[in-house]
Amino acid sequence: MAKTRLYIVRHGKTMFNTIGRAQGWSDTPLTAVGERGIRELGIGLRKSGIQFAKAFSSDSGRTIQTMGILLEELGLTGLIPYRTDKRLREWCFGSFDGAYDGELFMGVMPRVFNVEHVHQLSYPELAEGLVEVDTAGWAESWEKLSNRIWTGFSDIAKEIEASGGGNALIASHGMTIGTFVYLIDQTRPHGLDNGSVTVVEYKEGRFTVEYVGDMSYRTVGAKELAEQSAK
Repeated sequence: MAKTRLYIVRHGKTMFNTIGRAQGWSDTPLTAVGERGIRELGIGLRKSGIQFAKAFSSDSGRTIQTMGILLEELGLTGLIPYRTDKRLREWCFGSFDGAYDGELFMGVMPRVFNVEHVHQLSYPELAEGLVEVDTAGWAESWEKLSNRIWTGFSDIAKEIEASGGGNALIASHGMTIGTFVYLIDQTRPHGLDNGSVTVVEYKEGRFTVEYVGDMSYRTVGAKELAEQSAK
């Protein structure tokens, strides 16, 4: 049986990413820069020779758009199974969805917990704090949020393993990917770049994080695109 690996991509840079707004369950499309970044990634993955058995993304427009570009660059559009899964969505920021990052992460949340920076908070503390400040009642408790993310990725890994192993290509979101890594090994990655790749191996019910936020595939793809433009 082949090894089971999840290649988890953070979606390309969007309009809200560019102007510093928290997207959560709200959505904006990739910018031209964001689309190019994912094309770089697709080229880099193709040149690496990695074979993918199935593809998955959250049901948010930005991850669907990201996966469409990746499958096109990999030459896999329509050739491997692909489906969306709402469990792979970003955190819901409730009434702060669409608010400026500074307002939520550098203003409201630090004041609630009396800390200088939101990065001083654990993911469970941050989730419960969001529930506290969300006036709409949409933010998820840590129990609900962590269970959603864990079962989403776990079910994909089990499906791949049950079909003989191989690599799954997944498009998800920065805080969702970070939370999944945290649930595996209690580390908390900060600032995963758009188009970065986090790789997790699954074997007999256990996950192992191989690397987090790798940008090397994009670097390879960027070089090739630059060479094409220079011709």
